[in-house]
Amino acid sequence: MSIGRWMRNHPRVLEWSYRVMLMLMKPARGLVSGGELRWLDRLLRPVERLSKGLVFDCRMCGQCVLHSTGMTCPMSCPKNLRNGPCGGVRLNGNCEVLPDEPCVWVEAWERSKKMTHYGPAIHELRPPLDWARQDSAAWMNEMKGAGEPEPIGWSSRAEQ
Repeated sequence: MSIGRWMRNHPRVLEWSYRVMLMLMKPARGLVSGGELRWLDRLLRPVERLSKGLVFDCRMCGQCVLHSTGMTCPMSCPKNLRNGPCGGVRLNGNCEVLPDEPCVWVEAWERSKKMTHYGPAIHELRPPLDWARQDSAAWMNEMKGAGEPEPIGWSSRAEQ
């Protein structure tokens, strides 16, 4: 088992690190605007690609929802589904497209149950992906205040 899979299967540590990261990013929101800090984006993008790639099999969508999907990247679904499994999940929980692989959403559901703070966010309906943000750093987008769009039909955010 890879270190990334082990970490994803123990999402409380990742959940804690996400909360710390958010606390560090919030003060930077006022400082980061427009294209003033392109150097920071150039610095963060490869770090994010490497770290999140190793741990989450991140696809750099620029709109990270890991905290609301059991620390499982929904973009690693072969069908790029961001709101739950397709109708083709096999009885053993494996993927319809990749029958030897577990369904990303079955894993997300199981992992979300292990989370203490963001677990209920698995029920949020996420808006469609803005493909214009592909390959951008979600960390930078978050600092700019342009990170993950608000969930649809959810009255209170899990992070509040």
